[in-house]
Amino acid sequence: MTAEQPTDGNGASTRLPGTNIELITNELARGSFKAVLFDFDGTLSLIRAGWQDVMIPMLTDILAQHQRNCETRQDIRLLIKELVIDMTGKQTIYQMIGLCEEIEKRGGRPKAPLEYKHQYLQLLWDTIKERVASLESGDADAEQMLVPGSRQLLEALHSRGLVMYLASGTDRPYVLREVRALQLEGFFADRVYGAIDDYKEFSKGLLISDILETNSLSGDQLLCFGDGYVEIESTKQAGGTAVGVASTETNIGELNRWKRERLIAAGADLIVPDLRDHESLIAYLCGEV
Repeated sequence: MTAEQPTDGNGASTRLPGTNIELITNELARGSFKAVLFDFDGTLSLIRAGWQDVMIPMLTDILAQHQRNCETRQDIRLLIKELVIDMTGKQTIYQMIGLCEEIEKRGGRPKAPLEYKHQYLQLLWDTIKERVASLESGDADAEQMLVPGSRQLLEALHSRGLVMYLASGTDRPYVLREVRALQLEGFFADRVYGAIDDYKEFSKGLLISDILETNSLSGDQLLCFGDGYVEIESTKQAGGTAVGVASTETNIGELNRWKRERLIAAGADLIVPDLRDHESLIAYLCGEV
């Protein structure tokens, strides 16, 4: 399979022919992978699509109570949007810590970050609980709440004997419930990780180190799929290969160009808009073509 030049003119990367798989790093150590780490929201799951539309207004409303004379509400919203986006992929608590820091800069006395996190989680749950309930009752098709190609990709990796892990910045109890609702638990077993209140005890970087140590793997035996900066950067720091999923979550199949640039900056070796080209993607990564 010979790579072809991309048609969008955004850089010197290449594409696998007949696919939307963009190769950022042309010289990859393919075929040696033993473990795969997946991010959850935006990479596999669409259950929480629109979460930013919950978090950004909430944090904007809180910070607006401490508005400086020179600030407009739009100024605050833009600041909050940047804060939220910059920390996407980390545990939710870090966005709340950022909010507290901004309140303190304005002379205010914030609540504990954990209180803001729980407030946000409740607001988001109010938004998505019907989606989860519909999945659990069987009224909704799980495939409609998955990034296209997700299940087929997981099946292909499982059939090749790769051990799969899932890590999310969302609190673990929510992740476990949503994984079950999407009928994905068979792929990950007890290897599902998420945020905890004692946030310093968990990070995707720590999990990657544990995966490598527990399985006696070298970095080049680790593959990662994610739509956030954190998992991509942590994988590359460990010497692994990272697939950036530049999903839009709403206009499925359309490349999110902002995500693309951010994922490339984090070190992504390949970029895909979704997982529909899973056959070509796995064949390439596993050195079968």
